[in-house]
Amino acid sequence: MTFLIISHTNHYKVNDQLYAYAPYVREINLWLKHVDQVNIVAPVSNNYDKNINLAYQHSTISIDEVPAFSLIGLKEKINTLKKLPKILRVLYKAMKQADHIHLRCPGNMGLLGCLVQILFPKTPKTAKYAGNWDPKSQQPWSYKLQKWILSNTRLTKNMQVLVYGQWLNQTKNIKPFFTATYNDSEKEPLYVRNYTKPWHFCFVGSLSKGKRPQLALELVNKLRQKGMDAVIHFYGDGELKTSLNEDLQQLNAQDWAFVYGNQPKDVVKKALKYSHFLILSSQSEGWPKVVAEAMFWGCIPIVTPISCVPWMLGDGQRGILIDSQNIDQTLKQLLAFKKTPKSLEQLSTNAAEWSRNYTLDKFEDEIRKLL
Repeated sequence: MTFLIISHTNHYKVNDQLYAYAPYVREINLWLKHVDQVNIVAPVSNNYDKNINLAYQHSTISIDEVPAFSLIGLKEKINTLKKLPKILRVLYKAMKQADHIHLRCPGNMGLLGCLVQILFPKTPKTAKYAGNWDPKSQQPWSYKLQKWILSNTRLTKNMQVLVYGQWLNQTKNIKPFFTATYNDSEKEPLYVRNYTKPWHFCFVGSLSKGKRPQLALELVNKLRQKGMDAVIHFYGDGELKTSLNEDLQQLNAQDWAFVYGNQPKDVVKKALKYSHFLILSSQSEGWPKVVAEAMFWGCIPIVTPISCVPWMLGDGQRGILIDSQNIDQTLKQLLAFKKTPKSLEQLSTNAAEWSRNYTLDKFEDEIRKLL
């Protein structure tokens, strides 16, 4: 089987190997175990970072490089129009040679892939929609268009669309799905946290406007102002790193807030195993993998109620849903929990029990069924 992947993810060629964003590649490598030949259509970049990228594992893999493009801003749209003919030709040729087409959505390449795949109704296809599938959510027009094409069974044939969460009134080709990080063999007894001692919070993700790391800092700072002994650790890099460090200096927070930048998987894993809480106040998510990872280790997530997050957290039975517009309400919740540490122990246990149902072993079984 020739397996074609259409992705907007930046790829990197290093020492005759192909690399991309590590969490994405770990998942894709599970698909690749069950195919003979792999072709990828995606942009290629030179900004390789060994801490956050991973190599594909397959003996027969190739990539058709296409230029990255944007649909934001007039100048970008004009440049995109110039690039489109080449990209569409590459997509059509690659799909014509494929035995199975796999789209990664939402994204710019996913949008073009959604359009071109209409011309191949007989080819088996899957689409992994890694964004927010909630029909009521506010999203860019390009995301809505991708969702509409994928859901339209008159246009999109012979395709299974994998989405996060369970939603009402969906077409027959929409399949609730999940993602995973750890194997069954990695399950081990949870670290017994002491909730009467200083609380350790962690933030894991890009330091970007969409992830709102400053909100995590604000919450911990307010806890400290209420007399709580709390520490926060930031793992990740991005456009807000400089301003976040400036905030730390203004708050004189060098002793209780730490920014580490991008770190290897094992470093982040250790942080999740021993931290009391994970804070992720994202504006948009699909299945926030780091939330499931934290829950796997009993690290209690404090997350905005977007996409399938309320379902993941059991509407508050496995974590804390944060109102980013009313952070004081979350503050009150945490101060109340301080008086009932047993309640936090139960949240931690509930989180781990739920997350450990979604392992890479189960994920690979489900992929095998799709192929």
